Amino acid sequence: MKLDPRPLALLAAIMLLALPLTGSPSTWLNLTLAGIAMGLIIFVIASGLTLVFGLMDVLNFGHGVFIALGAFMATTVLAAMAPWASSPDVLANLSALAAACLAGMAIAAAVGVVFERVLVRPVYGQHLKQILITMGGMIIGEELIKASWGAQLIPLPMPETLRGIFLLGDVAVEKFRVLAMLVGLAVLITLLVVLNRTKIGLLIRAGVQDREMVEALGYRIKRLFVGVFVAGAALAGLGGVLWGLVQQGVTPQIGAQVNLLLFIVIIIGGLGSTVGCLVGALLVGLVANYVGFLAPKAALFSNIGLMVAILLWRPQGLYPVGAK
Repeated sequence: MKLDPRPLALLAAIMLLALPLTGSPSTWLNLTLAGIAMGLIIFVIASGLTLVFGLMDVLNFGHGVFIALGAFMATTVLAAMAPWASSPDVLANLSALAAACLAGMAIAAAVGVVFERVLVRPVYGQHLKQILITMGGMIIGEELIKASWGAQLIPLPMPETLRGIFLLGDVAVEKFRVLAMLVGLAVLITLLVVLNRTKIGLLIRAGVQDREMVEALGYRIKRLFVGVFVAGAALAGLGGVLWGLVQQGVTPQIGAQVNLLLFIVIIIGGLGSTVGCLVGALLVGLVANYVGFLAPKAALFSNIGLMVAILLWRPQGLYPVGAK
């Protein structure tokens, strides 16, 4: 299906509109690159949520617990690999970060299996019950995290060589944000390829449209759906590691704090749309940065204002499910 260019034009228009308002091209470029990096990190976190809703029709308000698990697991792994993380060697730093990301994804995926089987499976197709039971699951998850890691903030310092900036003339780009952008693009490409170019993606999409027919052909659609939920949890764990590193610390509430932002993103993008999730995340990241620079007091309301404006223009979001 042909991609609607109007949401992309809106994204470009917001960036161009901000150029004269920020005072100088270098300031604008700094804010834009930081906003894109923030948007791609949000996309990594939200992609799991939009994947689960788009393919399974499950409103998972407990998504935040997977984010928190990924972030806390990263604190444990990076603390255990402190000599690697504090080394001046880039390869050692990237290895420590990769181990933290893999551990965060693994623990989130493992908990995702239990979460789906115990809480989500009994309420398939019942949105109100899904909201209530998954919110309860997140509250229980937070309490278990407090019992395991404590209730206080735990520092999550970046590996040594990922601190600091790249200077490109008057433009300063944080090293970690460059890496985060690459991770976000890798997740986007992987999702699009798997969902649109592989047999597994075809079966999952067919199962959403006609579950009985897919099962009649001999495929176990329940296993596919469990796999989708676990993949969404793993992506949340990966996003939690990245978000925790940006915040330089994690608390048990880190997932709940991000949850509202994630739902704003997927509502803006269109519920269940992968491309919409990306565009929505970039819009949120850019608008938050521009408004935070121009009118700091309005920054807290910028995302909700953006969502209201988008929904007045397109009530179903930028890219409804049929456009994903």
